[in-house]
Amino acid sequence: MMWTSRSSSSTDIGQSANVELIRLLEVGRVGRPHGLSGEVTVSLVSNRPERLSAGTEFHTDAGLLRISSTRGHQSRLLVRFEGIDDRAQAETLRGLVLRAEPLDDPDELWVHELIGAKVLDQSGCDRGVVTGVADNPAGDLLELDNGALVPLRFVVDSSTAGLLRVDTPEGLFDLTP
Repeated sequence: MMWTSRSSSSTDIGQSANVELIRLLEVGRVGRPHGLSGEVTVSLVSNRPERLSAGTEFHTDAGLLRISSTRGHQSRLLVRFEGIDDRAQAETLRGLVLRAEPLDDPDELWVHELIGAKVLDQSGCDRGVVTGVADNPAGDLLELDNGALVPLRFVVDSSTAGLLRVDTPEGLFDLTP
Protein backbone atom coordinates (compact mmCIF):
# COMPACT_ATOMS: atom_id res chain seq x y z
CA MET A 1 0.00 0.00 0.00
CA MET A 2 1.26 3.47 -0.83
CA TRP A 3 0.37 6.47 1.34
CA THR A 4 0.63 9.90 -0.25
CA SER A 5 -0.44 13.38 0.66
CA ARG A 6 -3.64 12.74 -1.30
CA SER A 7 -4.28 9.45 0.48
CA SER A 8 -7.48 8.93 2.39
CA SER A 9 -5.34 8.22 5.43
CA SER A 10 -5.77 11.83 6.47
CA THR A 11 -8.48 14.36 5.78
CA ASP A 12 -9.26 17.92 6.76
CA ILE A 13 -12.89 18.25 7.88
CA GLY A 14 -14.52 21.63 8.40
CA GLN A 15 -18.24 22.39 8.47
CA SER A 16 -18.11 26.20 8.24
CA ALA A 17 -15.72 29.12 8.07
CA ASN A 18 -16.14 29.59 11.84
CA VAL A 19 -15.13 26.03 12.68
CA GLU A 20 -11.43 25.35 13.14
CA LEU A 21 -10.18 22.62 10.80
CA ILE A 22 -9.57 19.37 12.65
CA ARG A 23 -6.97 16.95 11.31
CA LEU A 24 -8.66 13.55 11.14
CA LEU A 25 -7.22 10.25 10.01
CA GLU A 26 -9.05 7.40 8.34
CA VAL A 27 -8.77 4.47 10.73
CA GLY A 28 -11.36 2.08 9.33
CA ARG A 29 -14.44 1.42 7.25
CA VAL A 30 -17.80 -0.09 8.16
CA GLY A 31 -18.65 -3.30 6.34
CA ARG A 32 -21.82 -5.34 6.28
CA PRO A 33 -24.18 -5.96 9.19
CA HIS A 34 -23.72 -9.12 11.24
CA GLY A 35 -26.78 -10.70 12.79
CA LEU A 36 -29.96 -8.90 13.75
CA SER A 37 -28.92 -6.79 16.74
CA GLY A 38 -27.00 -3.96 15.04
CA GLU A 39 -23.44 -5.27 14.91
CA VAL A 40 -21.34 -4.49 11.82
CA THR A 41 -18.02 -5.69 10.50
CA VAL A 42 -15.25 -3.11 10.57
CA SER A 43 -12.08 -3.17 8.49
CA LEU A 44 -9.39 -1.43 10.49
CA VAL A 45 -6.67 0.37 8.48
CA SER A 46 -4.83 1.39 11.62
CA ASN A 47 -2.33 -0.90 13.32
CA ARG A 48 -3.57 0.31 16.70
CA PRO A 49 -6.27 -2.04 18.05
CA GLU A 50 -7.18 0.45 20.78
CA ARG A 51 -8.88 2.44 18.02
CA LEU A 52 -11.84 0.05 18.49
CA SER A 53 -12.16 0.29 22.26
CA ALA A 54 -15.56 0.90 23.82
CA GLY A 55 -16.27 4.62 24.06
CA THR A 56 -14.15 5.56 21.04
CA GLU A 57 -15.82 8.16 18.83
CA PHE A 58 -15.53 8.37 15.06
CA HIS A 59 -16.39 11.18 12.70
CA THR A 60 -18.26 9.97 9.62
CA ASP A 61 -20.17 11.52 6.74
CA ALA A 62 -23.32 10.50 8.64
CA GLY A 63 -22.24 12.14 11.90
CA LEU A 64 -20.52 11.02 15.08
CA LEU A 65 -20.51 7.30 16.00
CA ARG A 66 -19.48 5.96 19.43
CA ILE A 67 -18.46 2.32 19.97
CA SER A 68 -20.41 0.47 22.64
CA SER A 69 -18.64 -2.88 22.14
CA THR A 70 -16.16 -4.73 19.93
CA ARG A 71 -15.46 -8.43 19.58
CA GLY A 72 -13.59 -10.74 17.28
CA HIS A 73 -15.45 -13.32 15.22
CA GLN A 74 -13.83 -15.67 12.68
CA SER A 75 -10.93 -13.32 11.85
CA ARG A 76 -13.27 -10.32 11.64
CA LEU A 77 -13.97 -7.46 13.98
CA LEU A 78 -17.59 -6.95 14.96
CA VAL A 79 -18.53 -3.57 16.34
CA ARG A 80 -21.72 -2.28 17.91
CA PHE A 81 -22.27 1.48 17.86
CA GLU A 82 -24.43 3.31 20.40
CA GLY A 83 -27.98 3.82 19.11
CA ILE A 84 -27.68 1.16 16.39
CA ASP A 85 -29.95 -1.62 17.66
CA ASP A 86 -31.09 -3.62 14.63
CA ARG A 87 -29.96 -4.88 11.25
CA ALA A 88 -31.81 -2.16 9.31
CA GLN A 89 -30.01 0.59 11.23
CA ALA A 90 -26.70 -1.24 10.84
CA GLU A 91 -27.23 -1.46 7.07
CA THR A 92 -27.33 2.37 6.86
CA LEU A 93 -23.73 2.45 8.14
CA ARG A 94 -22.32 0.20 5.40
CA GLY A 95 -19.37 1.82 3.62
CA LEU A 96 -18.90 4.69 6.07
CA VAL A 97 -15.32 5.80 6.56
CA LEU A 98 -14.38 6.02 10.24
CA ARG A 99 -12.16 9.01 11.04
CA ALA A 100 -10.51 9.97 14.31
CA GLU A 101 -7.96 12.42 15.63
CA PRO A 102 -4.31 11.32 15.54
CA LEU A 103 -3.02 9.51 18.61
CA ASP A 104 -0.47 11.41 20.66
CA ASP A 105 2.50 9.05 20.92
CA PRO A 106 5.87 10.82 20.62
CA ASP A 107 7.70 7.49 20.29
CA GLU A 108 5.96 6.66 16.98
CA LEU A 109 6.53 7.92 13.46
CA TRP A 110 3.16 8.67 11.86
CA VAL A 111 2.61 8.70 8.10
CA HIS A 112 0.58 11.92 8.26
CA GLU A 113 3.55 13.62 9.95
CA LEU A 114 6.14 12.23 7.52
CA ILE A 115 4.43 13.51 4.37
CA GLY A 116 5.86 16.93 3.50
CA ALA A 117 8.89 16.62 5.80
CA LYS A 118 12.31 17.71 4.51
CA VAL A 119 14.98 14.98 4.64
CA LEU A 120 18.56 15.82 5.63
CA ASP A 121 21.31 13.22 5.48
CA GLN A 122 24.06 12.73 8.08
CA SER A 123 26.19 15.50 6.51
CA GLY A 124 23.27 17.97 6.55
CA CYS A 125 22.65 17.75 2.80
CA ASP A 126 19.02 18.37 1.75
CA ARG A 127 17.86 15.14 0.07
CA GLY A 128 14.29 16.18 -0.75
CA VAL A 129 10.77 16.19 0.63
CA VAL A 130 8.74 13.12 1.56
CA THR A 131 5.81 12.71 -0.85
CA GLY A 132 4.72 9.24 0.21
CA VAL A 133 5.43 6.20 2.34
CA ALA A 134 5.53 2.89 0.48
CA ASP A 135 4.62 -0.29 2.34
CA ASN A 136 7.41 -2.78 1.70
CA PRO A 137 7.79 -6.29 3.21
CA ALA A 138 11.36 -5.49 4.31
CA GLY A 139 10.32 -2.18 5.87
CA ASP A 140 8.47 0.98 4.88
CA LEU A 141 10.17 3.31 2.40
CA LEU A 142 10.09 7.10 2.35
CA GLU A 143 9.43 8.26 -1.20
CA LEU A 144 11.04 11.62 -1.88
CA ASP A 145 10.02 14.24 -4.44
CA ASN A 146 13.17 13.50 -6.46
CA GLY A 147 12.28 9.80 -6.81
CA ALA A 148 14.67 8.56 -4.11
CA LEU A 149 13.52 5.79 -1.79
CA VAL A 150 14.85 5.82 1.77
CA PRO A 151 14.16 2.95 4.17
CA LEU A 152 12.35 4.26 7.23
CA ARG A 153 14.84 2.44 9.48
CA PHE A 154 17.47 5.03 8.44
CA VAL A 155 15.55 7.85 10.16
CA VAL A 156 17.60 8.81 13.23
CA ASP A 157 15.83 12.00 14.32
CA SER A 158 12.29 13.26 13.83
CA SER A 159 12.12 15.55 16.86
CA THR A 160 11.83 18.75 14.78
CA ALA A 161 8.44 19.15 13.09
CA GLY A 162 8.73 18.97 9.32
CA LEU A 163 12.33 17.72 9.38
CA LEU A 164 13.74 14.20 9.25
CA ARG A 165 17.40 13.38 9.73
CA VAL A 166 18.61 10.16 8.14
CA ASP A 167 21.84 8.19 8.41
CA THR A 168 22.12 6.36 5.10
CA PRO A 169 24.79 4.09 3.65
CA GLU A 170 27.19 5.78 1.26
CA GLY A 171 25.91 5.72 -2.30
CA LEU A 172 22.20 5.36 -1.50
CA PHE A 173 21.31 8.63 -3.19
CA ASP A 174 23.52 7.79 -6.20
CA LEU A 175 20.80 5.27 -7.13
CA THR A 176 18.17 8.03 -7.55
CA PRO A 177 16.76 8.05 -11.10
